[in-house]
Amino acid sequence: MALIKARDIHKQYTSGDVVTMALNGVDMQLEAGSFTVLAGPSGSGKTTLLNIVGTLDRPDSGRLTIAGKDVLTLSATERARFRLMHIGFVFQAYNLIRVLTARENVSYVLQLQGVPAGERLATADRLLAEVGLEGLENRRPDQLSGGQQQRIAVARALATQPDIVLADEPTANLDSHTGGELMQLMYRLNEEHGTTFLIASHDPVVIRRAGSLIRMRDGCIVQEAAAD
Repeated sequence: MALIKARDIHKQYTSGDVVTMALNGVDMQLEAGSFTVLAGPSGSGKTTLLNIVGTLDRPDSGRLTIAGKDVLTLSATERARFRLMHIGFVFQAYNLIRVLTARENVSYVLQLQGVPAGERLATADRLLAEVGLEGLENRRPDQLSGGQQQRIAVARALATQPDIVLADEPTANLDSHTGGELMQLMYRLNEEHGTTFLIASHDPVVIRRAGSLIRMRDGCIVQEAAAD
């Protein structure tokens, strides 16, 4: 079943007299339960496409449906609500709340959804254990390694049982060994829970883990294939 359908997506940015075509007629379809990597060099458009799929940015033209919803017709408030209920994010720089513990970071999105305290804390502890952080629930981000912080980010992304998890260069701030472990974790979560992942990266470690691979260059998709 198609979870995401993007059709003829265009996006350009203007800085002074310079116009940059970030996306030029992109078509993309992702199936539920897929593990897809957007690969390409810096400036290829992969982060712009990820932000549009995540409803953090809007295209200049095109169509985008997620879980059957035409998200481009939503207001800013409706898009924020849609993100909260349907999309999980894993960012390059972790984006954790520094003054909160691991448990509190993961449970915060559930608090925004109005989930009762006992339920959201139990969910946070379960997910932290699942990503290998049992016993570290009360540590703040500055008391943890980069790899551990990114595992918190993965647990937080999964907390709301989203339709899709979007990850932008999730291994960029990690060494190759830790990055490999993170990818194994996300791949396992995809296989065991059927969580859909869309990951933007130029890291060979990430690309090797792709279930399907979409290569981008100069704002266009130049190749789509099942990974070897």
